[in-house]
Amino acid sequence: MKILLLGKGGQVGWELQRSLAVAGEVVALDFDDGGDFTQPESLLATVQGIAPQVIVNAAAHTAVDKAESEPDLARQINATTPALLAIEAKRLGALFVHYSTDYVFDGSGDQPRDEEAPIAPLSVYGATKAEGEDAIRASGCQHLILRTSWVYAARGGNFAKTMLRLAAEREQLKVIADQIGAPTGAELLADLTAHMLRAARANPALTGTYHAVAGGETNWHDYARFVIEFARQQGKVIKVAPEQILAIPTSDYPTPAKRPLNSRLSTAKLQQRFGLQLPSWQQGVQRMLSEIL
Repeated sequence: MKILLLGKGGQVGWELQRSLAVAGEVVALDFDDGGDFTQPESLLATVQGIAPQVIVNAAAHTAVDKAESEPDLARQINATTPALLAIEAKRLGALFVHYSTDYVFDGSGDQPRDEEAPIAPLSVYGATKAEGEDAIRASGCQHLILRTSWVYAARGGNFAKTMLRLAAEREQLKVIADQIGAPTGAELLADLTAHMLRAARANPALTGTYHAVAGGETNWHDYARFVIEFARQQGKVIKVAPEQILAIPTSDYPTPAKRPLNSRLSTAKLQQRFGLQLPSWQQGVQRMLSEIL
C-alpha cells in the first residue's frame, strides 16, 4: 500500500512518519518539497504522479490568531486545497485522512459534543476547518476526518514548554481556567491514524468523521499546575510557588480569535467502532515531559 503523507514537518506529521511506516510505503512531503498547499495545481500533479492508495493530510494553517488577519490564506490551506485533494482521492479510489478541530464548535454548554452536534465556529480558523470538512464529505471520497483538540508534541513548541520556561523566570503566573478540553499528544493521534486507516481500508463502513482526543478533561490553569508540579518533582528549577499560579477567565486575556470555552469532545463513537481505548491526557503529558526534561 502506498501512502502519501502531506505536512510531514508539523507535530502530527512528524509522528505520522513513524506510525505509518508499518502500514505501507510512505511518501512524505512538506510545503518546500512538493506539498505546497498554496500551489494546488502543482500539488495535484504530484498526487497524480504518486497515485497513492491513502492520502493523509497533516498540513493546516493552525496559527489561530494570525488567521484572523489572513483569512484567504487560511481558507486556501484549510479548505480549498483539501477539497481538491478529496476530489482527487475520489478519482483515485484512495482513502483520504484529514484532521479537524474542536474550533468548529462554539464552545457553549458544559457537555462533551459528539460527531453529530451542530457546528458554529467562532473564528476564521474554525470556519475554514469546518469548510474543509464539508468539502471533503461532499466530494464523495472515502475519508476519515479526525477532530481533535489541544495538540502537543515533545518536538517543537508547546504550552507545557512555555509554562516551564515562565515558571523558571517568574514568581507569579496567570493562566486561563474557563476553557475546558483534553490535551492530546501528536503521538497518540498518529498511532490512532495508523490503526484506523488500516481498519477502514479493510472495512469501508468504518469511514466517516470521528472525535479523537485523549481521555479526561482539564483547563489550561490545571494543565499548567500539573506540568509545573511534575517538573518540580523531577528536580527542575521552578521559581513560581504553587499558590502563585493564578486562575483567570478568558476575558482577562483577549486575543484576536475567540476561543471555545467548552472543547469537550465525546470519543464514544471512535472507541466503540474501532475497539480502542483512549489513555488519559495525564499519561500522554507525563510521557512528553519525561522526554523534554
